[in-house]
Amino acid sequence: MTHVSPKTLIAPALLCATLFGCGGSGTDNYGNPVATTDADIPYVAVTQIVEHPALDAVRDGLQDKLREEGLEADSSLKWVWESAQGQPANAAQIAQKFVGDNPDLIVAIATPSAQAVVGNTDTIPVVFSAVTDPVSAELVPSLEAPGGTVTGVSDLSPIDEHLALVADIAPEAKTVGVIYNAGESNSVSLVNLLNAEAEAQGFTIEEATVSTSADVATAAESLVGKVDAIYVPTDNTVVSALESVIQVGNENQLPVFAGDTDSVKRGAIATASFDYYEVGRQTGDMVTRILGGENPGDIPVELAKNVDLAVNLAAAEAMGVTIPDLIKNSADQVFE
Repeated sequence: MTHVSPKTLIAPALLCATLFGCGGSGTDNYGNPVATTDADIPYVAVTQIVEHPALDAVRDGLQDKLREEGLEADSSLKWVWESAQGQPANAAQIAQKFVGDNPDLIVAIATPSAQAVVGNTDTIPVVFSAVTDPVSAELVPSLEAPGGTVTGVSDLSPIDEHLALVADIAPEAKTVGVIYNAGESNSVSLVNLLNAEAEAQGFTIEEATVSTSADVATAAESLVGKVDAIYVPTDNTVVSALESVIQVGNENQLPVFAGDTDSVKRGAIATASFDYYEVGRQTGDMVTRILGGENPGDIPVELAKNVDLAVNLAAAEAMGVTIPDLIKNSADQVFE
């Protein structure tokens, strides 16, 4: 496929949405049937490091936003999605394949997938999503002026609020264990922030690292007797095996806190986090702008918007703590 300016491609797609209902065919000005082909519509390739609820919500929000803009998969948009199943080697292969296919734009969900894509092209527009620290990950030189062909949405966690929740819900906790994959640069950035904020709030951090999701249960068990609570950051490897951590928390009356709302729904006690579906919609807005002709390097990296408080009452009871009424009553989401 010869690379064509996205601006020239989005117009037929929106025309299809307006006149033909995007059914893959329509009529011309003379009433004659006209069929759309892949050559007539934008081609967006989406790569995701692993499937878990938060990242899946990003993908769904992205697709819904594009649909609202008249870009419907299989009619007015060629949409290809692949998961790396949590394996960086797979992410690299997917990135190479996508670059070889020469789509009009690549969306990379989570840091490892974004690094793989950006490392393989400097000509195809790339929009990353759910990336904690795009600068440290070497995706862009700055948030305000990314330059080049890359921009996106960062989901940098409000670590200070997370530790404040630990203090409010488990006031006797002094040592917090954190499980993360040291091979994920986003997680390293988060743990660095966690250590700095912990010192300011009077906590001690105990680290347990993993390489794969199969290591998560052992890492969680290694913290028993050493810590007063466990914190699970937005680490893709750990979140994909979250139930292993929840089980350790339940069996040992060890409170587990999380960095994302979906993990609270799955059994962690509480978080202050973003709605990852809305993160996906933010990403979709950027994709639409770039397909419409904007230069990604001219679009500043955006931070995820609107932090919500989520609590899980059943999880708190199972782990031996009580969520104060003030927190429970002010929560945006309460899981029971």
